[in-house]
Amino acid sequence: MTLLGRTLRLEPLEEGHATQFLSAVDAETFRYIQDAPHEFTRAGVRAFIQAIPPDRTAFAVVSAEGDFLGSSSFFDFREEHRGLEIGHTWLTERARGTHVNPEMKCLMLRHAFEVLGAIRVQLKTDLRNERSQAAMKKLGLKLEGVLRNHIIMPDGYVRDTVMFSITSQEWPSVKAGLLERLGYDP
Repeated sequence: MTLLGRTLRLEPLEEGHATQFLSAVDAETFRYIQDAPHEFTRAGVRAFIQAIPPDRTAFAVVSAEGDFLGSSSFFDFREEHRGLEIGHTWLTERARGTHVNPEMKCLMLRHAFEVLGAIRVQLKTDLRNERSQAAMKKLGLKLEGVLRNHIIMPDGYVRDTVMFSITSQEWPSVKAGLLERLGYDP
């Protein structure tokens, strides 16, 4: 599945993206993310991509010009409850603070609510990741709370996780806000 926007294409993340992935990031990009390549080499990134579980839909975020800008995923599908999560999201340094995150999230949220029929989409981040929390609030998501001692990070740090969500009832106003913010309909 590929999600097409006005300036972005979200396409399945594949081993073929490894070279672009590697040239676009470093270990600091994954500072607050639980899963990261074990080594930042072409083989390490390929192994990382190969290890993505089959129940996770991972996207490469690619500009209209073909530049690799990051990745995001759908996962934790709860079909019986019509919910899912968006996460494992990271962007290259040059894409941060631009239209990329709001357009990417608009495409993903639209697909979740309007195609998959979700009634709840959740996102979460490390409590230390203030940039991500600010971005989620700016997108119009609701802060639900903090899960204390939620995850042990690869470096042994015991992470508190901040939970955000959006419901199907909120989606029309969130969508309108995203479209106004972008100035176009992706």
